[in-house]
Amino acid sequence: MGAVKTKRMPRAVREQQMLDAAVRTFGQRGYTAASMDEIAELAGVSKPLVYLYLNSKEDLFTACIRREATALTEAVRAGALPGLPADRQLWSGLTAFFTHTARHPDGWAVLHLQARTHGEVFAAEVAAMRAEIVAFVTQLILAAAREAHRDPDLPEREVSGLAEALVGAAESLADWANATPGVTARQSAATLMNFAWAGLGDLMAGRRWTPPDDSEPDIGGTGATDATGAQTGRTSPVR
Repeated sequence: MGAVKTKRMPRAVREQQMLDAAVRTFGQRGYTAASMDEIAELAGVSKPLVYLYLNSKEDLFTACIRREATALTEAVRAGALPGLPADRQLWSGLTAFFTHTARHPDGWAVLHLQARTHGEVFAAEVAAMRAEIVAFVTQLILAAAREAHRDPDLPEREVSGLAEALVGAAESLADWANATPGVTARQSAATLMNFAWAGLGDLMAGRRWTPPDDSEPDIGGTGATDATGAQTGRTSPVR
């Protein structure tokens, strides 16, 4: 009966079953320690069938990366509801990100840990996904700047850096949240919004933090003054 079920199951369904088993195995055991025998057993198929469908361990791992990357990217885009203010879009997008990574910890481990440490080909797959998310966040920040100022003093290169920092913080926070019992996706998103959006909000309002002038003494921790007498090393209006 088992053999009959294997033959009658549609190829696409069977392949997803294999990918489910592979993501779980790679995520929990790591790429190197995972074996095709273990993946086949977990999927309820023979090892030759896994090779028939997915060619090799490397190709199977690549297929896992692509599937999990697509799912995460789609979740973030679907979560950031259009038509809302930029901060609300970012909030909903972050909530979707943390919800997805919490619900799929093995998939997140494949993307954030395993794929990045087992060869350039695998790392490039994840880099492409990350670049797409960074570009999406960059556009959200630019939209917020346009809403706040008709002619915002925010160069796109700087906005891209802000987006990179925000995505990097989200990645680290997702690792922490998945390893810390009781932390919800909403709590993780709120933590990052409180950490990041307060600063972004200042930028949107035209208040920029400027670094101190290293050539001037910083007596008493009050911040050095620039040539105009304005204090640096703290938030100040953008000019």
